[in-house]
Amino acid sequence: MRVTVSEAKGQLTELVRRAEAGEEVVITRHGHPAVRLAPVNPRTDKEYRRRVLEEIRAAAKGKVKKGPSAARSQDFLYDEYGLPK
Repeated sequence: MRVTVSEAKGQLTELVRRAEAGEEVVITRHGHPAVRLAPVNPRTDKEYRRRVLEEIRAAAKGKVKKGPSAARSQDFLYDEYGLPK
């Protein structure tokens, strides 16, 4: 299916639906093809997503470094009575 840019403005939702359904949608400018709408096929399998997240967490776990405690990190801003210096 070929559609001009001005026609596509008014029917973008329908064009996206058609592209998702597998139909080739080409948007033309001045009679020449400019853009092709194509569906993105995301993996929606829950097990796949869970496995990927577990792999990311495992990889990140090895990169964690213990840093200084943030509990007292701003004590230098206050005097012994808790008032700002």
